[in-house]
Amino acid sequence: MQRDDFEQAASQQETPDLVGDEQFFGIRLVDTPDGRNKASMLISKMYAWRGLEGDHGLTEDPNRVTLMAHRKGEPVGTLTLGLDSTRGLLADQLFQEEIDAYRARGARVCEFIKLAFDMGGQSRPFLAALIHLAMMYARDIHQCDQLFIEVTPRHSGFYSQMMGFTQLGDAKVNPRVNVRGVLMRLDLAYMKEQVALYGGKGDQAEGVRSFYPLFFSPREEAGIINRLKTM
Repeated sequence: MQRDDFEQAASQQETPDLVGDEQFFGIRLVDTPDGRNKASMLISKMYAWRGLEGDHGLTEDPNRVTLMAHRKGEPVGTLTLGLDSTRGLLADQLFQEEIDAYRARGARVCEFIKLAFDMGGQSRPFLAALIHLAMMYARDIHQCDQLFIEVTPRHSGFYSQMMGFTQLGDAKVNPRVNVRGVLMRLDLAYMKEQVALYGGKGDQAEGVRSFYPLFFSPREEAGIINRLKTM
């Protein structure tokens, strides 16, 4: 095999699933050019469907962790965790003052960016798995404690009611997608408490109106974290 052929094959080699049922659905780490290309295509497709403008391609970045959900090998969801660095977060472009207030208190900040999911009405448990896994990377692998996300005002209710995010400040026009966005924050200690109370309970968590019953159970979470720490 020629060197170029070997490098191309390596770049396209699929990463084993981090979680999943091995037959229908799985989530894997995106760490190859081919994987980033597939995730970028899904993001562009879903953002265009929502009327969002701009270039949403993923590039290799040591301060970002991209996860991709797949169904029988076909990409159906992706989410990127952005870690703080000397370059800051993507959300600093519009909301640096709000985020700096937490940095000044000694918080370890991070953000969720480039979330896209395409599984129709049955996606909630799978979206919950993707979000929970990204939160484990943030909290347990990179020791972050404050999570930020930019969303459109009409989506802010979901994040506040279903996961406990709080809005910081007023909406601003995001030039990357040419729509108004708001900054929302979640204390990851609160997320840990909610998983301990409701994770894995599903429909058994009667009267609980949140996303956390769809998350992994505390026992499953502990097992996943142990695997991530040995990777």
